[in-house]
Amino acid sequence: MTNQEIIALNDRFLFPLYARAPIALVRGEGCRVWDADGAEYLDFFASTVVTALGHAHPKVTKAIVEQAAKILHVSNLHHSEPQAHLAQLLCENSFGDRVFFCNSGAEANEAAIKLARKYGSELGDGRFEILTATGSFHGRTIATITATGQEKVRRGFQPLPEGFRYFAYNDIAALEATLSPRTIAVMIEPLQGEGGIVAARPEFLRRVRQLCDERGMLLIYDEVQTGMGRLGSLFGYERSGVVPDIMTLAKGLGTGVPIGAMLANERVARAFTLGSHASTFGGNALTCAVGVAVVHTLLEDGVIENCEKQGRYLREKLQALKSKRIRDVRGDGLLVGAELDAPGGDVVEASRKRGLLINCTAEKVLRFAPPLIVSAVEIDKAVAIVAEVLGA
Repeated sequence: MTNQEIIALNDRFLFPLYARAPIALVRGEGCRVWDADGAEYLDFFASTVVTALGHAHPKVTKAIVEQAAKILHVSNLHHSEPQAHLAQLLCENSFGDRVFFCNSGAEANEAAIKLARKYGSELGDGRFEILTATGSFHGRTIATITATGQEKVRRGFQPLPEGFRYFAYNDIAALEATLSPRTIAVMIEPLQGEGGIVAARPEFLRRVRQLCDERGMLLIYDEVQTGMGRLGSLFGYERSGVVPDIMTLAKGLGTGVPIGAMLANERVARAFTLGSHASTFGGNALTCAVGVAVVHTLLEDGVIENCEKQGRYLREKLQALKSKRIRDVRGDGLLVGAELDAPGGDVVEASRKRGLLINCTAEKVLRFAPPLIVSAVEIDKAVAIVAEVLGA
C-alpha cells in the first residue's frame, strides 16, 4: 500500500484524534525509518520518546521471537518467569522494593495515584490530596488528565475527580503555599517533556524531599519520559540524587512494546494488599521478556554512556545555531529542547520534508529525542537539516 492509501483508510475508520504527518511508516532500522512510498527519515523523536534502542534492535527482536515461541500471555493468577526477571532487574538497579506492571505510562501513573491514596487512607491519617506542577503531563485517563498541570487537556471532561492541586514548577514557595492538611503526596517529573523540556532544579527537588519527610508525605516521580536511560542515567532521579518513594516508567522500558511499571519502596508498597489493584495484561510474558532485554542492553552495551556523550554533542551542535531563531538550548542526555522565537510547527514540517522527524512541544520548543544508540554522524545530519530549515 502507498502512503495515501493507508492515510485514506485511517481517515475513514479512525477517530480523528491525532494531528498526523502525511506519511505512513512501515519499516525501521536503528535511527532510521521508511514510509510506504520508500522515503527515508532520521527518527529524532524515537516515535514519541519510546524507541530507546532504536527500531528493530536485534536483541529485542530475538527476545520477541523466542518468547512468542514459548507463551505470549500468563494470567496474573499464575506466576510468570519473564515478569519475575524484569521485576528483579528493576528493583536491584533502583530504590524500588516492589513493582506493579501495567500497559502504559498513564496506567503506571494511575497505579501511583491509587497507591498514594491507599497509603493516605490506611497509614497517612486519611489524607488523599496530590499536588502536581503546572506544565506537567501525566496521561490521558480521567485521573491523569486531572493530575496534569495543563488546562487544555482537561477542557470538556468535567466534572473531574477531586483531590488534585497545582503549584508552579521549580517554585518551592508556591509548593509550600499549596500544601494543605489533606496533602499526601507530591507528584513531579524530574524533567518536563511536554512542558517544554524544563528540568527541575536540584535544590528544588531536595527541598521537596525535605518537605515530604517533615510532613509524612510521599514523593512520586513520573519517569515515563525520563527513565530507562533517556537522561544519561538509568533513571532520572539519579541525576539529582533525590530519591522518590514511588516512580513510574513506560515508553523506553518496552522500546516500542506497550508496557508500564510502578515501583515503590517497601514502606509505601505495603499499602497495596491482595486485590487492591490489578491489570489483565500487566506483566504480560512477551512485554516483560522485551523489558528484560532492554534493561540488560542498557546496562551492558554502553547505551547509557552513549546517551550521555551524544547528548552533550547534540546540545553543543544546537547551541551553535542560536543565532538562527533559536533562543535557548536545554535538556539532559538525549531529551533536548531548542526554544524558538516563534511557534515551531513550520520547522517540524520543513524538517520532515528534508528527511528528519522531530517534534514541537509547548508551542515553541523543538524536542529532540533520538534513540539512545544515535551516532555523532546522525546528529550532524539532523542538525544540518535544522540549520538549513532555520536559514530558509
